[in-house]
Amino acid sequence: MAAPVYIRLKQSIYVQPQAEIRLKDTAGIAGAEQQIAPLKELVLHAVTPEDQNIVVIDAFMIVEQILHQQPGTEVQLIGPSCCVVHVEKHGKEPNPILISAIWILLFIGAAMAIMNFHFDVSMQSVQQKLHLMLTGREAEYPLWIQIPYSIGLGIGMILFFNHWFQKRFNEEPSPMEVEIFNYQEDLDHYVAIKENKVEKKDVDR
Repeated sequence: MAAPVYIRLKQSIYVQPQAEIRLKDTAGIAGAEQQIAPLKELVLHAVTPEDQNIVVIDAFMIVEQILHQQPGTEVQLIGPSCCVVHVEKHGKEPNPILISAIWILLFIGAAMAIMNFHFDVSMQSVQQKLHLMLTGREAEYPLWIQIPYSIGLGIGMILFFNHWFQKRFNEEPSPMEVEIFNYQEDLDHYVAIKENKVEKKDVDR
C-alpha cells in the first residue's frame, strides 16, 4: 500500500471564468513528495457557463479522482468536507455618478438616524441642563458642549469601525468585517449543502 496522503480542504476559493480547478487550488496536501506532486496538478473540475457563479468541490469526489489516478492510495481528509468555489465574473467599471448618489443617500440616512436618536433621548435638553449645572447660566445652544460632543461622536465611529478610508488602525477586525465574515461562512455552508452535486446524486438514487 502507498504512503498516506493528507488533504485539508479550504473553506472557499475564488477563480476566474473558464478556469481549471486543480487539487492544489482547493486543498493543502501533505505526504511523500513523489506521490503528491502529480496529485497537486489533478484537475477536479473545469468551470463552464452552466456552473454560473458557484461550484462545490466535495471531498468524496476528490477521493474518487485520487483513487482513479493512484489506486491503493490511503487518503486522510482533515478539516471541511467541501470547498465552495466562487467564480469571479468581470463586472462593469463603477459609475462615479451612481457611487456619489449612493454615498449621499447613505450620508443623509446616517445623519437622520443620529438626529432622530438624539431627539428621542432629549439630548439637547440634557446638554442644556449640564450647561446650567456647570456654569449656573441657561443657554439654548451650549456650543462648548455640543461641538466637542459632535467631534467625539465622529471619532468614536471611526475607532469603532477601525478604518479611516483604506487605513486600518490595528489588526483587530471591525464589527462590520466580523458580520460579513459570519454571513459569508453561513452562505458557504448553505451552498455546500444545497449545491453539492455528490449529495444530489445520493438523493436521486
